[in-house]
Amino acid sequence: METHRLVITEDLNQYGNLFGGRLLSWVDEASFIAATMEFPRCKFVTIGMDKVEFRHSVHNGTIIIIRSTRVKIGKTSVSYLVQVLKNQSDPEHAIFETTVTFVNVDDDGNKREIPDSGFLRI
Repeated sequence: METHRLVITEDLNQYGNLFGGRLLSWVDEASFIAATMEFPRCKFVTIGMDKVEFRHSVHNGTIIIIRSTRVKIGKTSVSYLVQVLKNQSDPEHAIFETTVTFVNVDDDGNKREIPDSGFLRI
């Protein structure tokens, strides 16, 4: 799944670059949407991001692409590789990349199995 964001003044830090916390929020949201669209009967919560390393600065007016691709599915969890690209869809020029993992929970917050939809579990 892909989504786009326009970086505006409210998204910038004190140095005029995209605030890292804002980008992390967008990454979490985009991957959550991908997971929820793929598994609509699940109630996902984020349990982690594997690495947080910003490779390039992003300036006001930049349109970024956020690409989420499922890379792993377990009994109760699913992980997505998220790549953030600047003005192009070339992963070689990613400004940020991480794997976001979600766990499916019940109404009490306990882990529960992801319903089988004919996919191969890794």
